[in-house]
Amino acid sequence: MTHSPSPRRPQARIPGPQQPPPPYPRIRAGLWRRCLGGGLGLWTLAAAVTYATQDTAPLPALILLGSFLVPVVFVLWAYERHSRDLGVSAVLGCFLAGGALGVLGACAAESYLVQPSWGMFVCMGLIEEAAKLGALVFVLRRLPGIRGVRAGLVLGAAVGFGFAALEGAGYAFDAALSTAGADPRALIETEFLRGVLAPVGHGLWTAIAGGVLLSCRRPNGRFRVTPPVAATCLGAALLHALWDSTHGIALWLATRLAGAGPDRRLFAEGYLPRPTAVQEHLFTLFSVGLLVLVSLLGIAWVSSLARRGIPWRNTP
Repeated sequence: MTHSPSPRRPQARIPGPQQPPPPYPRIRAGLWRRCLGGGLGLWTLAAAVTYATQDTAPLPALILLGSFLVPVVFVLWAYERHSRDLGVSAVLGCFLAGGALGVLGACAAESYLVQPSWGMFVCMGLIEEAAKLGALVFVLRRLPGIRGVRAGLVLGAAVGFGFAALEGAGYAFDAALSTAGADPRALIETEFLRGVLAPVGHGLWTAIAGGVLLSCRRPNGRFRVTPPVAATCLGAALLHALWDSTHGIALWLATRLAGAGPDRRLFAEGYLPRPTAVQEHLFTLFSVGLLVLVSLLGIAWVSSLARRGIPWRNTP
C-alpha cells in the first residue's frame, strides 16, 4: 500500500550567528496608520474637552497622547517593517532606553555643565546626543549581530523618539502649569508644535549618528570610535545645537535688521522686551526659515546614508 506524500512544511528559521532569532507574532499591516488616525482623533477630542471645560482632569491623558503619539507610531512602523531583521527587543529596548536613560542622563549632566551663554546650545547638543548614543550602545551591547547603516538608522531613530516622547511630556507639563494655574491653550499649542516637529528632531539626529556608528561596528559586536563616527556624532550634535539656537538666532537677526543694537544676553534668554511689529514679523520669518533649513539638512544627510547603506548584518 502506497502512501501519498505529505505536504512539505515550511522550514523553520534556525537562529545562527548571522541569522536573527525567530520574530515575535506579526502585527496587522498598517496598524501604525490606524494608530496615528485614532490617536489624532483622541487627542483632538481631549484637547477640545479640556479647552471647553477648563477642567484639569483630562490633562494627563492630553499630555500622554500628545507626547507619545508620534514616537509610538514610529515604533509600530519599525516593528511592522523590520522586526524580522532586528527583533522586537531591539526596537522596543532602544525606544525605552532612549526615553529613560537618555533623558535622565542628559538632565543630570546639563544641570551641572550648562550655563546661559553663547555656547550653551552646543554644550546641550553634545550632552543630549552623547546620552542617546550611550543608550543605543547599552541596548545593543549583547546583540552583536545587529550591524549596518540601515539598522543604525532605524534603531537610532527609535532611541531619539523615546527621548523626544519623555522630553515632550516634560515640556507639555511645564506649559500646562503657570503662575495663574493650568493653561490648556499653552499646553495644546506646545504639544501640537512638538508633535509636528518630532520626526525632524531627536529621531533624525540620533538616526544619523546611529547609522554611522553601527556601520563601523565589528563582527564580534565591539563598537569602534573611528574618525567618521566621531565626525558624524559631532555633526549630529551641531545640527541639534543649531536647531535649539534658532530662536536666539532669529531674535538676534530681527533686532539687527530692525536697526536696534542687539544685546548678547537676549540670545541666551530668548526673548525681546517690547518688540516692535517689524521685529515680530522678522522674528517669525527667521525662526520658521531656520527650522526648515536645519530639517532639510538632516533629511538630506539621512537620505544619503540610506542610499549607500549596507545590509542589516554583515558577514565577518
